[in-house]
Amino acid sequence: MDSFFASVEQRDFPEFKGKPLVVGHRGPRSVVAAASYEARKYGVYSAMPMSVALRKCPDLIVTPHRFDVYQEVSANIRHIFHEYTDLVEPLSLDEAYLDVTQAKKGPASASLIAKEIKKEIQNHEGLIASAGVSYNKFLAKIASDMDKPDGFFLIEPADAEGFLEDLDIALFFGVGEKTAQKMHRMNVFKGRDLKSLPREELIKHFGKAGKYFYDVVRGIDDRPVVSFRERKSIGAERTYETDLYDLDLVKEKLAEVLDIMWTRYEAKNKKGKTLTLKLRFSDFTTITRSSTQNHIFSQEEMQTCILNLLPRKEIEKRGVRLLGATMSNFQIDDQKSSKQMKIDF
Repeated sequence: MDSFFASVEQRDFPEFKGKPLVVGHRGPRSVVAAASYEARKYGVYSAMPMSVALRKCPDLIVTPHRFDVYQEVSANIRHIFHEYTDLVEPLSLDEAYLDVTQAKKGPASASLIAKEIKKEIQNHEGLIASAGVSYNKFLAKIASDMDKPDGFFLIEPADAEGFLEDLDIALFFGVGEKTAQKMHRMNVFKGRDLKSLPREELIKHFGKAGKYFYDVVRGIDDRPVVSFRERKSIGAERTYETDLYDLDLVKEKLAEVLDIMWTRYEAKNKKGKTLTLKLRFSDFTTITRSSTQNHIFSQEEMQTCILNLLPRKEIEKRGVRLLGATMSNFQIDDQKSSKQMKIDF
């Protein structure tokens, strides 16, 4: 989906249409959750500190999150996906892979199916989507980012290697800013530069990711579209506007986070044995501490365990800006998968 949260706001509130808008709030530590394409013209993007966004665009409209609405719209869009195939792998609320090798309906063409789905999303939800089509997930993902907004891009099997050789390395899925900088220091700027490096050298510099880079630059990606993925953890976290130095206040705020996490945990009907505390200090240093039991945690045991993981002295010295907790190591772990012709929305 294109600028999903911001597009939903512009759809539901006509006064926002055609104007620079971001989803978030104006707090001192707030970041932009989504930016409309009008806002992007001013250099405003998601994950940018809100203070920076407002400096770049003084007329910026800031509207609060409505996650319940976004989740409902996302569910409606996934329903459209499932009319065409059962092999749908959600990546987030606004993005998914579809395997349409054996589509349930529609034309016998991945490209035509993608275009048909785009029309259905616009007709039913009043939103625009971009689609990338190719023979594997890596290429479909890259294709989906090539022609936004309201885009469509196809990478044919015969064209894949030539396309990747000419592609800027920073546009490769899986190459973040730091990895791109490291590759640039190695004189790797285009796909062809990456392709010239031996597998052993890539593994030496990038570890397991080196094998991934060696394969994908050659158009090789055998990962299937996973139609059901069991969550490996369930948690909650909160960031605070003011750093917390008082231990009793930290415990109080942590109890609120634990209540949210436990409610989500119970709703999933899972049984976990590992608890993890996440804590970010005022200097942005983040630590995690975990505890694993040989039996299933009760709610009382969970609360006691997490409180015992708190680094009390460090809290009072350094202050806390974020608290989080997760439950993992579930007894039941099931996963189904399949593969072939891929679409990324």
